[in-house]
Order: sequence, then C-alpha cells, then structure tokens
Amino acid sequence: MEKILEIAELGHPILREMAAQVKNLEDEEIQNFIDNLIATAIEANGVGLAAPQVYESKRIFIISSRPNERYPNAPEMEPTAIINPDILSFSKEKEKDWEGCLSIPGIRGLVPRHKSIRVKYLTRDGKEIESEFSDFIARIFQHELDHLNGIVFLDRMESSLEIITEKEYQRLISKAMEEMDLENEG
Repeated sequence: MEKILEIAELGHPILREMAAQVKNLEDEEIQNFIDNLIATAIEANGVGLAAPQVYESKRIFIISSRPNERYPNAPEMEPTAIINPDILSFSKEKEKDWEGCLSIPGIRGLVPRHKSIRVKYLTRDGKEIESEFSDFIARIFQHELDHLNGIVFLDRMESSLEIITEKEYQRLISKAMEEMDLENEG
C-alpha cells in the first residue's frame, strides 16, 4: 500500500543539494519509494515530484501530468518514474510560462524553459530510454531535473516582478477560460 510522503518546503537544505545517483533499482525499498512518490504527487495535485522534495537524496522524479485544479490544461499521461536523468540536447527556442512548486506553496512565477529537449533516463525496471519531450512535458522534466541539482524555479526567473500568488494565478486562469468560452460561443 502506498504511503503519502511529507513534502519539504523552501528553506530546507535538501532542496539545495545535488541528489545521489540511484544504483540498485531491483531493491524493494526503491520500488516502494517510487510508488509512494507517485501517490504523493497525485494526492498533492502535482504534475511532477522529485525525491529531494520528500527528503530523499535520490536522482528520481515522477512526471504525472493530468488536468487538475493547479494545471487545468495539462495533458494526460501515465505517471512515469524518471531515474538518473540527463538532458542530451535542447532547442535554442525558449518559452516563458507559469510554474508552481509543491515545495514553494502559494507562489507562481514566469520561468523561461527550453521548448523541446532530448533526454536519457532509466525506467523503474532498469531500461535505458532516450526520448524527446516538448512544451508542457519538457517544462515538467526540466523543473524536476532542477530539483535533483539543488535548483528551484525561482532561481530560473528573470525578474521578481514575474511572481504572483496562487490565488492571483487561479484568477488569471479563470478569466482566460471565460474569454475562451465567450470566443467559442461567438
């Protein structure tokens, strides 16, 4: 049975440390940890969650994109464990978009990220995968990989003027959805 893990918040030193490589994927403890990480991400309405965010210095994160109240337009995908990841290449083109973080509750910021990336990682059964991600999934991957390297999204922002509260972000989303509904009706 999965266990919901406590999420570390900004200020805890583990969020600023380089996470350790994962060596023994067959270990039952690692497999249980991955299940708990997935359950915790889903419970918290996160689209991703990295091991350091639950007080574990391991190079593992989950991508768990699906529409929810925090990300109503997120694409649907099966929760996926990403282990010992690397970015092999990335597009020159960057895009700014709003990001939040379960470790920095109540705050959003406009963060520039590469629009597409080519990556390498291990699956939970030890298979090496090379893949390309773009748009929102590429953004999640870059955000979570930053956590493994002791970086939070605030470090990537170009201006502190591009920080808003979650409440104000939700107001922006609601307004944009209303405007889209009006355009579709007209």
